[in-house]
Amino acid sequence: MSGAVVWVTGLPASGKSTFGRALVARVRAADRPAVLLDGDAVRAALSPAPGYDPAARAAFYETLGNLALLLAGEGLVVVVAATAARRVFRDRVRVRAPRFVEVWIDATPEACAARDPKGLWARARAGGAPELPGGGAPYEPPRAPEVVARGGGEDREALAAAAALLEDG
Repeated sequence: MSGAVVWVTGLPASGKSTFGRALVARVRAADRPAVLLDGDAVRAALSPAPGYDPAARAAFYETLGNLALLLAGEGLVVVVAATAARRVFRDRVRVRAPRFVEVWIDATPEACAARDPKGLWARARAGGAPELPGGGAPYEPPRAPEVVARGGGEDREALAAAAALLEDG
């Protein structure tokens, strides 16, 4: 069984973690080893915690990508739920992964702000979070994602499509 990296990208509060948890559960139910690398959880586990300036983001996504590649090399399906606002962060992993699937959670900033559990969008709109991708900082959506999800973990069709892309590996 070969490993894979599934990168779930989208604006902050779009539903990446929800989708990632649902996909990991589905892959495990098919008796494949899978792990979720949630960007927020990985950030919290690192010491010192990485910042959000452009250089710190680049270093964090390099670390996150390398960790995903290491685990995928051991045969795991690694679901990365992280914004990775620049395409280059995701593309660097794509070219090195044994198998790569990009899932784009296509949600508007308004929808993200409505479901924002951390209040990031409210802070960005008040000028307190200029580094928020899609708020004050740019976000580069994938050019050709393998799966597009609308509705996060509740998008059963997108979950099925992502899981199907992993079945023959």
